[in-house]
Amino acid sequence: MAEVDDTDIMMNYQGDFLKGGRKSCRYPYCIVWTPIPILSWVLPFIGHMGICTSSGVIRDFAGSYFVSEDNMGFGRPTKYWRLDVDKVCGNGAATWDQAVHDASEEYKCRPHNLCLDNCHSHVAMALNLMRYDNSSSWNMVNLCMLSFIHGKHVSWAAVLKTWLPFVMLCGVLAMFILTLNLQ
Repeated sequence: MAEVDDTDIMMNYQGDFLKGGRKSCRYPYCIVWTPIPILSWVLPFIGHMGICTSSGVIRDFAGSYFVSEDNMGFGRPTKYWRLDVDKVCGNGAATWDQAVHDASEEYKCRPHNLCLDNCHSHVAMALNLMRYDNSSSWNMVNLCMLSFIHGKHVSWAAVLKTWLPFVMLCGVLAMFILTLNLQ
């Protein structure tokens, strides 16, 4: 049998991203996001964030002293925000990957704090190390806001996973308030 290039077998293109099966989605040069159960149901702009390498491998600060690789703490990404590698100060892909690696190594030595030092802080450190968009002032607040604005859902199922619990909770709350007011 003729030898076939591995990329022909393993990857096909969908959108701008390499996809090889449901479990190996790749989002090169992206910030990825997934909802956190209960917390995202109440505040849908808050969720779990990771940053991908130039080859699309997801790195995320998933807990104290632990940075996962291609296994996000709360499931596969539901949103992605594609960044421009040309806005990295330095040698593009090499600088990007080095910054993601260095931030990940640093966060392997840190305890997780939901409010002060979390997955958003890990991504911010990577962006600061690469001086993305000529800035070293990335933080969890502007990342939360910008990913909410610029992030795109990966599928319709991802839209439902992100928004359906919030909409249902609002519906139940509205019915409860209406029931109390009509009595």
